[in-house]
Amino acid sequence: MSEKLTYHREGDYLIPNLIAPESPNIGIWGQRRKNYLKKNRSGIYTGMLLSGELNAHLEETDCTASEMAERLIAEIAKREGITEQLKAEDQMEWVRRMNAIRSTAEEIVLNDLIYC
Repeated sequence: MSEKLTYHREGDYLIPNLIAPESPNIGIWGQRRKNYLKKNRSGIYTGMLLSGELNAHLEETDCTASEMAERLIAEIAKREGITEQLKAEDQMEWVRRMNAIRSTAEEIVLNDLIYC
């Protein structure tokens, strides 16, 4: 970190030109992983935070978990025969079944990826 610090003048003061670090792109799965690590694996959480690896880990976990959930939802829906035809004929039944599938997929992702 040998970047040279530059300043700009505002009145009689020299103000450093600081650039805020890029905020991580962490969604719901990354937040759940972060909360789990913080509460249940504080040593791992602290180590990753201090080494600067936490945000990258959370971004990767979030991306992987999102893809896994989408894939599981599609696979289970296909296996159970939930089609666009059902959606057109009986929307409430389609919504009920898709919500059940989504809940199942979320549980699988949480147990296999987030809480490990």
